[in-house]
Amino acid sequence: MSLSLAAVLAESALRRPDHPALVTAATTLTYRELWAGARHHAAVLRRHGIGPGDRVALLLPNSPCFPKAYFGALALGATVVPMPTTLRAGEITYILKDSAAAALICTAELRDADGGTAAASTGTPVLTVTGELAAEAEPIDDLVPRSPTDIALILYTSGTTGRPKGAMLTHLNVFLNVELGMESPFAMDGDDVLLGCLPLFHTFGQICGMNTTFRAGATMVLMERFEAARAVELMARHGCTVLMGVPTMYLALLAATEHDAPRQRLDRAYSGGAALPVAVLESFEERFGCPIYEGYGLTETSPVVAYNQKAWPRRPGTVGRPIWGVEVAIARADLDDRVELLPAGEVGEIVIRGHNVMAGYLNRPEATDEAIVDGWLRSADLGVQDEDGYLRIVDRKKDMVIRGGYNVYPRELEETLARHPAVAQVAVIGVPHDTLGEEVCAVIVPRPGTEQDETLPDAIRAWCRERMAGYKYPRLVVLTDAMPLGPSGKVLKRELTARFAVPVDPMSRGGNADR
Repeated sequence: MSLSLAAVLAESALRRPDHPALVTAATTLTYRELWAGARHHAAVLRRHGIGPGDRVALLLPNSPCFPKAYFGALALGATVVPMPTTLRAGEITYILKDSAAAALICTAELRDADGGTAAASTGTPVLTVTGELAAEAEPIDDLVPRSPTDIALILYTSGTTGRPKGAMLTHLNVFLNVELGMESPFAMDGDDVLLGCLPLFHTFGQICGMNTTFRAGATMVLMERFEAARAVELMARHGCTVLMGVPTMYLALLAATEHDAPRQRLDRAYSGGAALPVAVLESFEERFGCPIYEGYGLTETSPVVAYNQKAWPRRPGTVGRPIWGVEVAIARADLDDRVELLPAGEVGEIVIRGHNVMAGYLNRPEATDEAIVDGWLRSADLGVQDEDGYLRIVDRKKDMVIRGGYNVYPRELEETLARHPAVAQVAVIGVPHDTLGEEVCAVIVPRPGTEQDETLPDAIRAWCRERMAGYKYPRLVVLTDAMPLGPSGKVLKRELTARFAVPVDPMSRGGNADR
């Protein structure tokens, strides 16, 4: 049996050759043109010795060069290793070395910056999209056959608990996730127009966004980088029907349309990557006139695990039910060597098994054995599942705050704080405390126009005290102008924890401690 992820683009080019596949600020490419570009890239890669099983690293921005290189490498049977364009030389070097990349594809700008330095240190050949890959070459005719269990992608984790690990995803892993996602939850068809505002190097933008759009023969309006006002304009200009984003994007879109209602009424929107406060969901739905379906996934699960979707009633505050063929359960979080399942309604670690679970971590057999126990992938996320199978994410295991022996789940507090009229964005973290072990700290970005003096943290803290148990409300409230964000738009709580790990002067801007 043969299965190549490159067929996602190749088959749509056969079915809808003249339909617009990709729209950017500079150009519009039909499926025929995009697939021809991918086949041309494949021919040039083959000329440079790339073949089945070789690993091809991509250091590319959101532009037509990304899908051309991505599907070109897959068409040859190579394994694609996408990297964030924000990585520095040492981080790129690590991935090139760990993946044993046979080539690095990048732009000339990124080659002249950190990409070239990293490639030189590892001896990795560099191909640029405006140089070697622009050379004349007769496009390849056919896809190189691959086994469904061959590795299609190596996606590196964010490395929040150490060095990034390369999750190995097979052609079957990803293709099934795309196929199922197209049908439900994303319900994508050829008439849809997706605003592609997520980075393509990230699993959400790449697999859920780009691959699902191309599998459906739909159109993706691609932004080089997300900017809220520009996104609103593009949605109206191109008649976008679908939006996929992370919570920080939904917050920015609400801020950008606070005084001018959006002209484009979306058909539906999807949120993932982090918890979306219900208050934000409700505000966005009212303003943009469409439902938001929140879901859950991991790099290691190709990525979708569960989603709210049209097939059954949405339950805001949950991430829906598992997708077809995937099992989700809740296990005791204090056991590392075995999986012991808990009944419905109890909080524990989310465990997953099914066709979406990775083949393992590259070069990390011990880490693989720690992650996949008794046939279940341990997510390191805490959750609870109800009798109907709906899953609610409680928090990351590592983000849970233990204050004086009591477990405090930051997401629960963030949901409540998101409803405060002065709060635009909030992240709750734990900071060291001499006697309690950890203290609860709420880091807040105030809404524009909010009076920001030394009384605001006091007012927020008093508001929380009325709505939260005594052991969990934040004694420390600090104001900040912006949250530190990762490449995919997630709030980097580890940076906030490092920043506020020392006591904050109660009289400084935004600081207020009650210890």
